[in-house]
Amino acid sequence: KTPKLNKLGSKEWEKTKTKVRSAVNEVAKDLVELYALRQESQGYQYGKDTVWQKEFEEMFPFEETEDQLAAIEDTKADMESTKIMDRLVCGDVGYGKTEIAIRAAFKAVQEGKQVVYLVPTTILAQQHYTTFVQRMKDFPVRVDLLSRFRTPAEIRQTLTDLQKGFVDIVIGTHRVLSKDVVYKDLGLLIIDEEQRFGVTHKEKIKKLKECVDVLTLTA
Repeated sequence: KTPKLNKLGSKEWEKTKTKVRSAVNEVAKDLVELYALRQESQGYQYGKDTVWQKEFEEMFPFEETEDQLAAIEDTKADMESTKIMDRLVCGDVGYGKTEIAIRAAFKAVQEGKQVVYLVPTTILAQQHYTTFVQRMKDFPVRVDLLSRFRTPAEIRQTLTDLQKGFVDIVIGTHRVLSKDVVYKDLGLLIIDEEQRFGVTHKEKIKKLKECVDVLTLTA
C-alpha cells in the first residue's frame, strides 16, 4: 500500500507544480504587458515644489534621515518627469516611509490630482488616516477613510464625493478596489505591503496601475 500512496502523492505533486508554474507564467506575462504599457505611455508631469510644499515639509516634527531625504527627492523627481512613476521604497519600521508617502500625496493634491493609499489591514488604514489628517489639518486637503470602521452612510458620502472630486486623498483597505469606487482624476496610487494582498486584489491593483504614478512601500 505504501508505494501506491507514494505514487499517488507524486502525481498530485506534479499537478500542483504544473498549476503553480502556469500561474507564475501568467503573472509574469501580465507584469511584462503592464510594464510595457506604462513605458509607452506618458505620465502627468508635476511642477517643482511650491511654497506650500516647503511650508508643509517644514512642519514635520522630526529630523529626516539621509536615506529618507534621498527617497523623498527621488520620488519627487519621478513625479516631475514625463514618465509614469513606479517607485519602491524599502525600510524597516521607524524608517519614515509614511512621511515619504505623505509628501508625495501632498504634491499630487496641489495640482488637483486625487490620491489613493491602499493598506492591507483596517487598523493600519485607521492609523494612516489619523496621521494624514493630523499632518494636513492646516491645509485645504480633504482626507477620507474607506474601511469597515466607517458607517454605510459615511461610505456612501465618500464614494459620491470621490467621484465629484471633493475628496483629495482616500485611505483604505481592499475596499478602495471595489467597482463602486470611482475617481474623478486619480494621479497617485500608494501601496503599503503589496505582497500581503491576494490574487484577486492584485488583479484589481494592476488595473489601477495602468496610467497613474505608483509608490510602493515595504519593509
